[in-house]
Amino acid sequence: MVLLELILLNYNIPIMKKVFLGLGSNLGDRAKNLDEAKIRIETSIGKIVAASSVYQTEPWGFKSENDFLNMAICVETNLNPSGLLGRILMIESEMGRIRCEDQLSSREIDIDILLYDNEIVNEAALIIPHPRMHERKFVLVPLCEIGSEVVHPVMNQTIESLLKSCTDSSKVIRYPQSYSSLSQK
Repeated sequence: MVLLELILLNYNIPIMKKVFLGLGSNLGDRAKNLDEAKIRIETSIGKIVAASSVYQTEPWGFKSENDFLNMAICVETNLNPSGLLGRILMIESEMGRIRCEDQLSSREIDIDILLYDNEIVNEAALIIPHPRMHERKFVLVPLCEIGSEVVHPVMNQTIESLLKSCTDSSKVIRYPQSYSSLSQK
């Protein structure tokens, strides 16, 4: 821990962390679901300081008639990683997400922790950075839009570099501008 963090902790001043989250929805009113998730994130997790455009993407790893809408956001939070996960699970549950054994399925909302500052977490219930983000264009394209120079703490490469080397061939298409309010804070 750096000296400044020790001083802040000593005075009970919360330390803000920069967190990148991936949001996705392919059930119901997908655009409204993303908007609602952003509102709930601002209410219970922290201030959204950057948001990507919204992208329409094919389901990854499973078949569905419904394409996803995906985006990435950057949030400043004072929650620790496990507290952040708890709030995300609460938001997903409140929005109708039903978790099943097969994580790759259609859903009203999906919120993934992609990066938590430059920290690495490897616990049974939580792995940060997201262990498959470098394999998924639907994650990397929006993330690159708001954090291209951010360095993946395990792979030691920028998000832009990971996107360039990603072999995922699925389509990631910017959603129409008429829905750009989703990408604005």
